[in-house]
Amino acid sequence: MKRRTILNLLFFIVLLPALAWGEQFSVPHNGSPYRSVAELEDNQILHLPTGIVVTQKQMIDTVAGSRVIYIGETHDNLEAHRVQLDILRDLHARFPGKVAVGMEMFRRSAQPWLDDWHRGDLSAEDFRELFRRNWGAGYRLYLPITDFIQSQKIPLIGLKSTTETEQNLRDNGPEAPELPEIDFDDPYHRAYSMSLFGANKDHAPEVLRPYQMLLLWEESMAQTVSEFLQNPKYSGWKLVVLAGGFHVQYGYGIPKRAFRRTPHAYSIVLPTVTDMPDELKDREMNLDPVSIPLYSADFAWKVPYAVEEDDSIRLGVMLKENEEDGLLVTSVLPDSNAQRMGILSEDRLIEIDGQALDNIDDLRGVLQGKVPGDSTTMHVLRAGETLHLTIDLKKAP
Repeated sequence: MKRRTILNLLFFIVLLPALAWGEQFSVPHNGSPYRSVAELEDNQILHLPTGIVVTQKQMIDTVAGSRVIYIGETHDNLEAHRVQLDILRDLHARFPGKVAVGMEMFRRSAQPWLDDWHRGDLSAEDFRELFRRNWGAGYRLYLPITDFIQSQKIPLIGLKSTTETEQNLRDNGPEAPELPEIDFDDPYHRAYSMSLFGANKDHAPEVLRPYQMLLLWEESMAQTVSEFLQNPKYSGWKLVVLAGGFHVQYGYGIPKRAFRRTPHAYSIVLPTVTDMPDELKDREMNLDPVSIPLYSADFAWKVPYAVEEDDSIRLGVMLKENEEDGLLVTSVLPDSNAQRMGILSEDRLIEIDGQALDNIDDLRGVLQGKVPGDSTTMHVLRAGETLHLTIDLKKAP
């Protein structure tokens, strides 16, 4: 009788999936099977595997056991960068002298200059130029983070692939020598990426090359993380990785690829926007939904979407860089600061407020620090004569 009861029980257990009340569940697009991030208030933090809202301290307590803490971002969202800085401050306070930061915004080849900056041997102007060469615009978005990193003597590590490595891929394909080991076979990463690129299910050949480049970026960053973990100099240290949310979400980008090289404990925190302001809708990425059976992160930190106010000062000129000194003015916009200053087409801009103008970003860097009403002096070369032009700047109309 007892044997028959056990057999009946086993039969019942096997039968369970077919019963009427059986359901199949998957991780929803909002990241947690228990609670939608959209239900949260701004700055609440959700532990995605459990659907439990936690405090910032509780989150830090949880991720503190990890060797690597990935914090994603939307590059132009000031609130995402605030979250990154908050977490970095907390980890640095808990593990003083044992935290390093890796940033997607700097290439691996930038490391000698980053080390100089860490030692205080690279000026603010040269660091800004280093940022421009590696990433482009957006220096001010990261300034609170880099200021904190420098003030606390935190090592900064460049993560991204070098331009030479990227050119090697373009010229010789993914089997080229001297490329990092690349995993092309993650089905979830591939499906989501193809949705991002607008490809159909057949993976249109025209998007395979940008997909290969995306993989190279992530494998290069993962290789850098792995090298950090294996470096005896950083034994017992934490690495905080600041990178685009796409590269860390679901773990299939940098995290999985770093783990493949060097298994380790890691955590992922995603600053998450669920409500895009109407005036910023044009920045929203429209993707076809892709069902990914993975948690998008360990923690989602709900944030609003906030961008820099467009109070920027513009000179109002079209410029051309060439081998001669300064910047060549090719045209001047009407009612612009340049026109009011007296700048003419064919003038050559040599210097602004003591800053030599070797490239357009030199000019942009000075103007970024200006507000309406500030005075500026421009040294202009015209027909062999150097002119000194001064004006009180106005906001662009």
